[in-house]
Amino acid sequence: MRLPFLLLATIASTVLPALSGCSYHIPKEALTLQPEAASLRRLQTRRFDTSDESELLQASLSVLQDLGFELDESEAKLGLLVASKNRNATDAVQITNKIIVGVFVGTNIPVDVTQRIRISLVTRAMSPRESTVRITFQRMVWNDLGQISRIESLEDPALYQEFFSKLSKSLFLEAHNI
Repeated sequence: MRLPFLLLATIASTVLPALSGCSYHIPKEALTLQPEAASLRRLQTRRFDTSDESELLQASLSVLQDLGFELDESEAKLGLLVASKNRNATDAVQITNKIIVGVFVGTNIPVDVTQRIRISLVTRAMSPRESTVRITFQRMVWNDLGQISRIESLEDPALYQEFFSKLSKSLFLEAHNI
C-alpha cells in the first residue's frame, strides 16, 4: 500500500517540474518598446496636408515605381501598399575576403550576390485636413550558395528622406496640376 504512494510521489516530484519547464512564456521584454522605437517611427512617418488617402496612395505608388519598385500587394480601403525590387548585393570586401581565404585556407566562403528590397506603406487620416504616411524598408540578402544570409530592416535616414522628399514634390505637382 505504501509503495504506490511513494511511486506516485516520486513521479509527481520529477515529472511535474519538468512539465512546467516546457510551458511557453512570453519574455517580458517582448512586449516593451525599445528606446529607439519612437525615433525610428518618426523617421518612417510624415504628415501631409490632405485628407485624401487615395491621392496619397497614388502619389506614393508613383514615387515607388520611379524608384524601381514593383507593386506586390495593395489594399486601398486600408491604405496599404507593399512593393519590392531586386538589386545586386555584391560587396567588394566580401569578394576580396573570399579570394584570400580561398587561396590561403582552401575554403570556399559564401558571399552575398542578390537582395530583395521590400517596402510596406500605410496611410492614415489624422484629422479632416491631415494624413500620415508611414513607410518601412526591409531587405533579404541571398549568398552565392542560394541561402538567405541576412534579413534586416533598413534604417538609413537618407533613404526615408529621399522617399518623403519625392512624395512631397509629387503631391505638390498633382495639387497644382503641373
